[in-house]
Amino acid sequence: MADMTRVLIVGAGPAGIRAAETCVKAGLHPVVVDEAKQAGGQIYRRPSIETNYGAKGRYGSEAAKAVALHRCFDQMVAKGQLTHLPHSSVTSIGQNNAQILTDDGIQCLRFERLILATGAGDRLLPIPGWQSAGVFSLGAMQIALKTQEAALGRRLVLAGTGPLLTLVAAQLIKAGADVLAVLDTAPMRQQLKGAWAMAMARPIVTLRGGYLRSVIGRRYHAGVNTLSIKTNKRGPTHLHWHDHKGQQHQTPCDAVGLGWHLMADTQLADLVGAQFEWSPEWSQWLPTIDKVGRIGKGVYLAGDGTRILGADAAECAGHIAASACLADMSLSPELNKRVLRRYARMRRFASGLATAFQLPQDLMKQLPGDTVVCRCEGVTVNDITKAAQRVGIEINRVKSQCRVGMGRCQGRYCQFAASQVLAGIGQTAPREVGRLRAQPPIRPVPISAVLNSECVKEQP
Repeated sequence: MADMTRVLIVGAGPAGIRAAETCVKAGLHPVVVDEAKQAGGQIYRRPSIETNYGAKGRYGSEAAKAVALHRCFDQMVAKGQLTHLPHSSVTSIGQNNAQILTDDGIQCLRFERLILATGAGDRLLPIPGWQSAGVFSLGAMQIALKTQEAALGRRLVLAGTGPLLTLVAAQLIKAGADVLAVLDTAPMRQQLKGAWAMAMARPIVTLRGGYLRSVIGRRYHAGVNTLSIKTNKRGPTHLHWHDHKGQQHQTPCDAVGLGWHLMADTQLADLVGAQFEWSPEWSQWLPTIDKVGRIGKGVYLAGDGTRILGADAAECAGHIAASACLADMSLSPELNKRVLRRYARMRRFASGLATAFQLPQDLMKQLPGDTVVCRCEGVTVNDITKAAQRVGIEINRVKSQCRVGMGRCQGRYCQFAASQVLAGIGQTAPREVGRLRAQPPIRPVPISAVLNSECVKEQP
């Protein structure tokens, strides 16, 4: 790996690939760092082993887009037009220097410009029993299906809200998995309210969503609440829930998939000095960017790490951010106006999604005190409540008292839930609780990698 690059791109999903393509067309040789072994990102993830599951089965109606993106990136690598660092993770970044954890240890790379295309991850809400073995995120279930043709369980129940819930359920059913119930916490009337804006912006995509619902059929239930997972020492046995009429049900299962839409991955943006604002639309803290993704001198954001807009919008955002980067380098590319119009249309579609699949506020208010909020550290609602009584409801103070957000995930899965609990204690809005500050390293790093790293040794 070179010691210096003009453009460093973090992430090789749709946004990162299009950003790299834009830079290459301008004559630059970017370095692309990605945690996966092959480019594609979460939505277009490629299998880690040889399978009989073709592109159509893996990506459905998006197969042609996925194959085109894979081919685009692979050709740039084959022609030596960029440097690809697969199976690598940027663990710390600052002062135009990135520490990258590779299979060979930590390496340091200086850069002139930085494009972050870090994407998003599952948003999970705590429910009783969710800390048990056999309870997975929807993203984890999708990864296992795409990469290994495996269903994580014999009798599955999926719960949450958002388009990923419908997509994963339909993919599992088509693959032959025994999905017993798909439980959506968003009421149907709310979904119909958002569906109008979605259909106006992207009618074909909206129709595809309707088709996926038809695949799920009578397994699908909208407006559910009061979820809890009953378990034994081997994992889930039943999922208890109430339907929109208040009637109680219990569905037998040995695996549960959970997910309430997505959370933007913003840890690296935080480390490089991004400002954040609370988004009522998406119920999360998002980095402040200008209209082309710029957050400051030489730093640009693209894709779901800025706004949860989906794969197609991420491609547009990658092109836009890279074009802004090139313009700031006096290479002055012509920004495609068609891409800007397409991106604006996708933002309208995403706003419809946010309206249709709002978070269930009542679900958090119903949690028993012994419900685990932070699975990494085993922190319960009662633990958070006691910490707040000592130091107030500011989330970083509470973190210092009870270790919520200090585990392996660094708060990615528990920050939102902890904020909701604290907001309830203080009778205030979640934005008043604050957000967890990112701390390097943002991924677990082996001690041996640190000890053997020359770039770490050189730092004071």
